[in-house]
Amino acid sequence: MKPVLRIRRRENATDIPLPAYQSALAAGMDLCAAVEQPVEVHPGDVKLIPTGLFVEIPPGFEGQVRARSGLALRHGLMLPNSPGTIDADYRGELQVIVGNVSRQPFTITRGMRFAQLVIARVEQPEIVAVEELSETARGAGGFGHTGH
Repeated sequence: MKPVLRIRRRENATDIPLPAYQSALAAGMDLCAAVEQPVEVHPGDVKLIPTGLFVEIPPGFEGQVRARSGLALRHGLMLPNSPGTIDADYRGELQVIVGNVSRQPFTITRGMRFAQLVIARVEQPEIVAVEELSETARGAGGFGHTGH
């Protein structure tokens, strides 16, 4: 059975489109901005953008908020904490932290598709303290260890 994502709009955001998949096999659904006035994100700025939405993510799932690749490529609009995590028990307004890494300001307007939301399964493993971990061929090799 397909999981259900329940969504409630903020009272003054009924004009904001619900998240929507833009193609049949898209992993992420686009999120739209519920800003009252246009928000200019200058180079180096970090802003919090409201969506006007409250979500009820099913137990066993999380929401992952990610940048839209076109805005990232063309305008340097990034999500500094990407992917942002929305826990299944969070009931506050969905807001997105955006940053501008370009050399030009970027303006976010009401209703603009500016981020995407992926709903993904998660598990909470049992936590066990041990004295040793199993051996692997990689071992403790870190960043750049494999030469790629």
